[in-house]
Amino acid sequence: MSLIYNLGIYLAQLGLKCVAPFNKKIALGVKGRSETFNTLKNNLKKTDKTLWFHCASLGEYEQGLPVFKALRERYKTHKIVLTFFSPSGYQIRKNSPIADVVVYLPIDTKKNAKTFLNMVNPELTIFVKYDIWPNVLNELKQRQLRAILISAAFRENQSFFKFYGKTLRKALFTFEHIFTQNEASKTLLESINYNTVSVSGDTRFDRVYSQLNQNNQLDFIEDFKGNNLCVVAGSTWLPDENLFINFVNNEASKGVKFILAPHNINHAQIKNLKEKVHTETVLFSEKDGKNLSKAQVFIIDTIGLLTKIYHYADIAYVGGAMGNTGLHNTLEPAVFGVPIIIGNNHVKFPEAKSMIDMGGMFSISNQNEFNAVLNELIKNEAKRLDSGSKNLDYIKKNKGAVIQILDYLRI
Repeated sequence: MSLIYNLGIYLAQLGLKCVAPFNKKIALGVKGRSETFNTLKNNLKKTDKTLWFHCASLGEYEQGLPVFKALRERYKTHKIVLTFFSPSGYQIRKNSPIADVVVYLPIDTKKNAKTFLNMVNPELTIFVKYDIWPNVLNELKQRQLRAILISAAFRENQSFFKFYGKTLRKALFTFEHIFTQNEASKTLLESINYNTVSVSGDTRFDRVYSQLNQNNQLDFIEDFKGNNLCVVAGSTWLPDENLFINFVNNEASKGVKFILAPHNINHAQIKNLKEKVHTETVLFSEKDGKNLSKAQVFIIDTIGLLTKIYHYADIAYVGGAMGNTGLHNTLEPAVFGVPIIIGNNHVKFPEAKSMIDMGGMFSISNQNEFNAVLNELIKNEAKRLDSGSKNLDYIKKNKGAVIQILDYLRI
C-alpha cells in the first residue's frame, strides 16, 4: 500500500507542475515549494533548537494560533518553523510573527522528508486538525522526534478507518498523542487501537475568545454605521451575495446598514456586485474622502479585517453553506454575541448544529426563508439579543483546549 501511496505522490507532483501554468494558485504552490529548502538553509543553523508547526491552510493556522503563541512565549530561544500546504495559508501568513521561518511543506516524498528533517530537526512538531503526510511523519518517528496532533476531527468515512487506509492509518500512530475536538473522534481512533488520545475540544474557541481582549476598533466602520442597526455578511460567495442584493433592493428599510465582505477579492466581481445594488454603496478601496454615513452598503474589497468588522454586527451572516464551497468560520461572529444566519449545507460543521440547536443560529434554504429570518431579527430586538447571547455562551463553555494541550506538553 505504501508503494501505491508513493507512486501517487510522485504522479501528483508531476501533475501539479503540468497544471501550474494554467492555474495561479497551483503555480504559487509549485514555485513556493521549489524555494523551501533554500529558505531553510538561509535561516537555520545546525546548532539551532527548533519547533515545527504545520497547518494545511489559513483556517488551521488560526485554529492552532493560541497554542503557537503560548509555545513561542515558553521557548523563547528556539526558532520556530511554520509550514503550510496551501497558498491561501502561506500567502496571508508568510510574515507571521509567531515564526522565524515560514515555508511551504515540500511534497511528501521520502527524499523530501529526509532533507526537510535534516534541516529542521524539530524538538517538537505540532500538526493541526489533519493534513496527514505519511513519509514525513514516519521519518519523524524513526528519528524519535516528538509529534502531536491537535484539534483533530475524524469522520467514519475517512480512509484511516477503511480497509484500504493502512498507509494513512500507520501515519496516525507516529503521533505520540492526539487531541481531538470531540468524543466521536476519540472513539474512531480507539476503534483502530490508537489509545493515546484525549478530548480537549477545539482550539478555535480559545482563538476567537481572545479576540474580545484585543482592540477591535475600526474608525471607518464607526463612521459608516453610526447609530444604525448593522448586518454583516462575511466570507460570502455568489449564492450568498444574491440573497443580500435581493434583500437590500426589495426589503431593506433605510435605517439598516449592510456590510458585505466577499471571500474572493476579484476586481471584476466586486465591480459587478456594486453595480447590482440599487442603494448608495461604497467600496473599502474607495472609502477615502467619502461621507461613509450616507452609504447603506459597504463592500469590503480587502482581506484581514473581517474579524474586527464582526464586532460592529448586530446580525451576522456567514457564507459558504448556500453552495458547496463549505461553511466559513461561524465562531468569529459568535464571540461578539450576535445571532448568525447561514445556508443549509452545514452537515460537516458540528459547531453550526450546536448553535442552531441552542437557538443562536438560523439555517435557511432560499430567498424567502432568508427574508423572513432576517426581517424578524431586525424587527425583534429581544429575540436578536437573546439569540446572540446564546452564541457567546456557547463559545465560553467550549474554550479551554489550549490549557489541556499545554499541560500535556509540560510532562
